[in-house]
Amino acid sequence: MPEIAALLFVLAALFAFFSVQSEFFLQYANFVNILQNVAVIGIIAAPATLLLVSGQFDLSVGSAAGFVGMVMAVAASPADSGLQFAMGLSIPLALLVAVAAALLVGVMNGVAVTVIGINPLITTLGTLAIFRGLTKVLGDGQTIRVNGFGSLGVSRPLFEIPLPVYILLAVLLIFAFVLRYTVYGRSMYAIGASPAAARLAGIRVNRSIFAGFLLSSVCVALAGLIRLSQVGGASVNAGLGLELSVITAVVLGGASLAGGRGTILGTAVAVFIVGVLNNGLIQLNVPSFWVEVAGGVLLLGAVTFDQLRIRLTGGAS
Repeated sequence: MPEIAALLFVLAALFAFFSVQSEFFLQYANFVNILQNVAVIGIIAAPATLLLVSGQFDLSVGSAAGFVGMVMAVAASPADSGLQFAMGLSIPLALLVAVAAALLVGVMNGVAVTVIGINPLITTLGTLAIFRGLTKVLGDGQTIRVNGFGSLGVSRPLFEIPLPVYILLAVLLIFAFVLRYTVYGRSMYAIGASPAAARLAGIRVNRSIFAGFLLSSVCVALAGLIRLSQVGGASVNAGLGLELSVITAVVLGGASLAGGRGTILGTAVAVFIVGVLNNGLIQLNVPSFWVEVAGGVLLLGAVTFDQLRIRLTGGAS
């Protein structure tokens, strides 16, 4: 667990630095704000860890989350709203349509990677572009408001902590259990370490990876709907850049781009590092473009460290 200890040290150092620099940083309201902001990232980062452990990754999560929110908004919009694809459905039915849209993303990615054999980078870059474009088509370039769907993202059932934070905790616990204690989780580690050896051991590699993409799409649906509820409407730019935050958290948390390595605990701590860094820089009135630069530097640093580890250990997990 030395990597977890190092991550916790970095997190504590960030807390110490920003608490000295800003008198508002350690306020309870700001802490809750950090938790709320990282909820969406963490919910997607959990299945992303599962995928990366198996040597796969999904760059389409940001556009897919935005697409799910837009589908929900369009499906719930009145037929006479002027939107070309408005369905006028009730909120429950619109939810079902949105979840189905998310599963479509997972199926497309899963089929392309496991059946057709396309590289996951190319596959998910393609679906990223496809679903970002479809989001713009559905929304006709505008933000679509959704009425009667605010409780998921803004309700605070206990200790004034938003519901998405409790959902994040549940998702992290579920995926931690899956990775550590189930046959499926151990199979994903084996696949990441050596797909050929995993096949010889009787593991259904393609089926396991396909299931990973489906699990990712379910969490993307949840995250997209939470973000929709938080802001009260679907934007054509919703989820833009989300995939970078997710990948940063997963790799920073110890998952290897080579596969076969990673934990949900490491990802969880890294998610909070990303959230604290973003929040702290905003507290210090750092311009948004410099916040983006800091995020990019963090991602490159995490990937560089991972590559150095692979070279020093010869790829051993």
